[in-house]
Amino acid sequence: MLAQAGVELHDMEQVVIRQRLTLDLLVGVGEGDDVLKEVLFHGWERGLQVDFEVVEAGGEPPPRPRFVVTVIGQELTPGALQAVTGAIAEGDGNIDRIDRLSREPVVSYEFVVVGGDADRMREALLVASSEYGVDVAVQRESLERRAKRLVVMDVDSTLIQDEVIELLAAAVGCEAEVADITARAMAGELDFAASLRERVGRLAGTPVEVLERVSEQVRLTPGARTFVRTLKRLGYAVAIVSGGFTAVTDTLAEQLGLDHAVANELEIVDGRLTGRLVGTIVDRAGKAEVLRRIAAAEHIPLEQTVAIGDGANDLDMLAAAGLGIAFNAKPIVRAQADTAVSVPYLDAILFLLGIRREEVEAADASDPALVGGLGTTG
Repeated sequence: MLAQAGVELHDMEQVVIRQRLTLDLLVGVGEGDDVLKEVLFHGWERGLQVDFEVVEAGGEPPPRPRFVVTVIGQELTPGALQAVTGAIAEGDGNIDRIDRLSREPVVSYEFVVVGGDADRMREALLVASSEYGVDVAVQRESLERRAKRLVVMDVDSTLIQDEVIELLAAAVGCEAEVADITARAMAGELDFAASLRERVGRLAGTPVEVLERVSEQVRLTPGARTFVRTLKRLGYAVAIVSGGFTAVTDTLAEQLGLDHAVANELEIVDGRLTGRLVGTIVDRAGKAEVLRRIAAAEHIPLEQTVAIGDGANDLDMLAAAGLGIAFNAKPIVRAQADTAVSVPYLDAILFLLGIRREEVEAADASDPALVGGLGTTG
């Protein structure tokens, strides 16, 4: 009808919610044109509700910044969502659109926000996050946000649930003292390289078979396979960098089909660990350097990289990446990272990248290699 009337179409939006369609058109009509009367009659005939609003002709308003606020939780109550939306309003942001990203294994929503002050929104959202135990991330809506191409992860307590050095220590009877050193190093209380040498030194004389057994014992974080598999489908390069050991990271890289794996190498002589390391230690600064090196090798700008970690030795890497994510992290890391995820599922990070759970499940369902399914957190 509008085409036959020859009206000018300036803008159009449509949304369908629970099978109810709302269509908005901004059109220009001539003086004395009867097209609006015809549209009303058309709606009456077909049971459509048609409303008009007169908009003065003029130039487009200047563009305002757009942000994406992602909210993730085991459950999202009305109270939690009230706190989130109130925090956005407190930062002078206006919610343009809300999309549900997942129902399981966690609930997540994406709020597209127009205008506002990002720092003020973050500050208010941190209060809401703490009060209701939900994760909230604020990202500038931009080409860089939608064009991430490289993910680099820490390993111990990130990709896997364990600390490998502690598994080794348990196998040789010095678990408690090594665990204490590890905790202090990850909290930033000890120099990582010195603490690593001290812990490795306690493993001197351990048969290499113990190292092989420990490699088989490590437990992937729930959602790790889904996370890596989905990223690879989307064309991401996926890498791990660890202050742990190549004996474990090489196995993980092979199992998961990772593109890069970098870690420390334990010295082995005559089938036993010497208690020393070979080559340069992968420490806090080293992890950031590995991120830069891999990004350069893959020809990917740092703005299009994501880094994920949990300990103080991950901080430089998180700062260097386009998006640094603290995953079930120590307080010092949560405070300095771009955003934090505290739910125990690694694939929840997909929602920060705007990927919907339904899209992941549809891709898995059509993959012949996954016949039988991997569950919601495979």
